[in-house]
Amino acid sequence: MARPPPDPSPDIAPDTAPDQSLIEYPSAFPIKVMGAHVEGFEAAVVELALRFDPAFDTGTVERRPSRGGNYLGLTLTITATSRAQLDDLYRALSAHPMVKVVL
Repeated sequence: MARPPPDPSPDIAPDTAPDQSLIEYPSAFPIKVMGAHVEGFEAAVVELALRFDPAFDTGTVERRPSRGGNYLGLTLTITATSRAQLDDLYRALSAHPMVKVVL
């Protein structure tokens, strides 16, 4: 059974026009990403963050392994410059085969 695609714009209320963001740009914007705790997962996620925010500081990545150590949660705080940038990054992360959840 296929799961429905995630909402690509969690920062926009359903009745808000696409050009009216609830976020002031530019701003620091945390994105939480979860995937299997395997070699290459963090590097893949960081690579995507850098593609959308070339000034992203890789030293600020917060890591939280699951209790059993099977999963790794990452928090990336990027500099959001537009809703389109956030939507595109969210879609890219969600589509990556190593990523299980993006918040």
